[in-house]
Amino acid sequence: MARKLATIQRVVRLEPIVDADAIEMLQVLGWELVSKKGEFMPGQFCVYCEIDSMLPICPEFEFLRKSCYRKLADGFEGFRIKTARLRGQLSQGIAFPLSILPENISIEEGMDVTELLGIVKYEPPIPACLEGVQKGGFPAFVPATDETRIQVLQPVLTQFKGTVCYYTEKLDGSSMTSFVRDLEFGVAGRGLEFFESESNSLWRVARQLKLEEKLRSLNMNIAYQAEIIGEGIQGNKYKLKGQTAYCFNLFNVDKYEYFAYKDLVEITTSLDIPMVPILSDNFVLVDDIPTLVTMAKRKSMLNPLVDAEGIVIRPLEIVKVGRSEFDFAGNRLSFKSINPLFLLNERD
Repeated sequence: MARKLATIQRVVRLEPIVDADAIEMLQVLGWELVSKKGEFMPGQFCVYCEIDSMLPICPEFEFLRKSCYRKLADGFEGFRIKTARLRGQLSQGIAFPLSILPENISIEEGMDVTELLGIVKYEPPIPACLEGVQKGGFPAFVPATDETRIQVLQPVLTQFKGTVCYYTEKLDGSSMTSFVRDLEFGVAGRGLEFFESESNSLWRVARQLKLEEKLRSLNMNIAYQAEIIGEGIQGNKYKLKGQTAYCFNLFNVDKYEYFAYKDLVEITTSLDIPMVPILSDNFVLVDDIPTLVTMAKRKSMLNPLVDAEGIVIRPLEIVKVGRSEFDFAGNRLSFKSINPLFLLNERD
């Protein structure tokens, strides 16, 4: 399911910004952003574009050129929406009046207008060490590693309030998937599976951690999912020597389901597989988005001198979400809360 980057949403509330005459704080869903004063009223519809939206070059968005212009590796040019701070107010996303939409279309709350507006998701460049000879697309028998941000999940949080969860640090690297399936061992990165090569860091780390031997010892079809971090990856924010990976998921391929927390910890411990830092295994889920964002404002367990990217929250037992408008990998309740301070310092 493609991420809904631009949707029709209602303005939840407006608040003045101290010492700012021309702008005000506007809340949409669980996001706070800065808007021109008087442009919106509470309850009014707007077109809300999330952070990491790449808006196309057109007259309506040309005012963003000075601060937001980017050119992607595939040649796409546009305006990237990032977390910013204006007059002390954190701003995550941007709101436009409905007039930017084509005339005579039916408006509905929550309506996805991403494709209609030609908006795409910003993807950071893939480091050379994570490229290689493509074997195929991402394995279809394993869910892709992506998490929904909590700011859009208020109904889900309310539904599952009180669920006992664990949460881990979200590491800033690149996703890595290794698997054993029907005697085959494979390694994949973001969206692609690769042939083994010495130049590919995903394969090098898989061999370094002896993942093939360890996964095969379980005598089952299983996938390991982790964040690969270190030199040459995302600026090596944790100041590590070399590269390594930290597991955050194990997936039973035949049952097409994730391992619950207890089994995840037991298996990774017994196989000496490093796990992402576990911050709590007895957290009672609340349905208050600001609280969950505050929890993400922390330093990294890997390096206390740098901001953590955020946290990932999951129930101790697997909770199936059922049919949902939100994208839950493997249909399992799981979501992320990103540290706004980390986003403020994020580089392209």
